[in-house]
Amino acid sequence: MRILFFGDIVGEPGRKAVSANLEKLVEKYHIDFVIANGENASHGKGLTEKNYLYLLNSGVNCVTLGNHYASKEEIKDYINDADSLVRPLNLVNSFGGVGSRVFSVNGYKIRVTNLMGVAFMKEEYKNPYQSLRELIDEHKGEETIHIVDLHAEATGEKMSLGYAFDGEVSAFIGTHTHVQTNDARILPKGTGFMSDVGMCGAYNGVLGFDSNSVINKTLFGDSKPFTINEKDDRLINACVLDIDERSGLCREIFPIKVVDVHGK
Repeated sequence: MRILFFGDIVGEPGRKAVSANLEKLVEKYHIDFVIANGENASHGKGLTEKNYLYLLNSGVNCVTLGNHYASKEEIKDYINDADSLVRPLNLVNSFGGVGSRVFSVNGYKIRVTNLMGVAFMKEEYKNPYQSLRELIDEHKGEETIHIVDLHAEATGEKMSLGYAFDGEVSAFIGTHTHVQTNDARILPKGTGFMSDVGMCGAYNGVLGFDSNSVINKTLFGDSKPFTINEKDDRLINACVLDIDERSGLCREIFPIKVVDVHGK
């Protein structure tokens, strides 16, 4: 089973980059299933229904979220009917949708779980280890392939969870930092791991946002929100997972980086 996982999609440049390149990547790498983190897909924060459907129509099979899961108020109106959307599993307060979902692909079942880390995060979440442990124990034997989108800040926390569940899930793919890490590997018991897959969005900026808007806010205290340069070149960060259908373990994992020059 070949799975393509796109990093955090940031605004219109990220959406367009994924849409323009997805078909070519699927063909090149013989992909069976596509996952994309969409928590920043709408104006850089949150996910509208229109943009959720845009990603599905572009060929994405499953959209995961993160700490900005509720940043667009309208998500409450459509999340319960969005059968390809997975919000964070370990939320403290009740919210619509599900934190883990099973998809049928070529006669096999793929579970996708969205898990929030807690280190250096402003929001409060349930213990990620305990939440995932309960999920795995409850659904043991129901599916073989299990991909976890671990949306977290600290690489140490991500690696700790990866090793703690090594051999029990197919892959831990980190999201949130928007920077692709050089540590894609298969852990000793067969779980694919990558601290952060990176982002899809404007290339010549800071984490997908216009550099000046980030500088003004981060360094000089400007209260205005970050802006996005929609005319910038576009970056795609993703990874490919090759999963053994019988064991559910990872045979191969490698990163992808594509830069589209704007207008081409």
